[in-house]
Amino acid sequence: MKLIVKLFATLKDRAKASQVTVELAEGATVATLREKLVADFPALAQAVSSCVVAVNQEFAFPGTLLDEGDEIALFPPVSGGAEFPTVTRISLEKFDVDQIIRELTLSTTGAVVAFTGAVRAWEREKQVAQLFYEAYAPMAEAKLKQVADEMRVRFPQIEGIALIQRVGTLTAGEPTVLVAVSSPHRDQGCFEAARYGIDRIKEIVPVWKKEIGPNGEQWIEGHYTPQSGD
Repeated sequence: MKLIVKLFATLKDRAKASQVTVELAEGATVATLREKLVADFPALAQAVSSCVVAVNQEFAFPGTLLDEGDEIALFPPVSGGAEFPTVTRISLEKFDVDQIIRELTLSTTGAVVAFTGAVRAWEREKQVAQLFYEAYAPMAEAKLKQVADEMRVRFPQIEGIALIQRVGTLTAGEPTVLVAVSSPHRDQGCFEAARYGIDRIKEIVPVWKKEIGPNGEQWIEGHYTPQSGD
């Protein structure tokens, strides 16, 4: 089977290509892939042993089986941890966008993209006075961290990430969620990462809202069904 392997950061520089193609037998694993990459692309030899492998946007390990059509990515260990700030929280309190942006802005930062959602006063021709947000807090916090990890895998050039979801009773015009991403340059994934972040929050973070208005109250449910790996 033929597999396309995406390369990032130092691996891309070593191979002088953003992706390479390898041929492996059916039933091959990530360990087999590493061996094949070293044999086929000697320039990658020093980096392959310590690199991170992701299969279909999930971290993969030596025994992970590979199938034709898998999306495979190789990159150095993510430098997010201590070097790049990551802010994730479920919050009863209002957030200060300017303060969050300051937290994400490093000496190397040249661009910050921030998305905020807000309570609409009108929804589907109904007046809305308030929204009440409820969260399964422990799982919601864990899923926010998962979304941040996914963003770093998909957009390895970004720096800071902030994912903040409000809960409790919010009035019309009040911010409900914040997704902010910093990067050295505007074309290094900050726009795309912010869009990905808010979309994934809406899919997998267990938060629900109730519309409250002159005509009563109504819980609003989503339509996304979690998949394996979410």
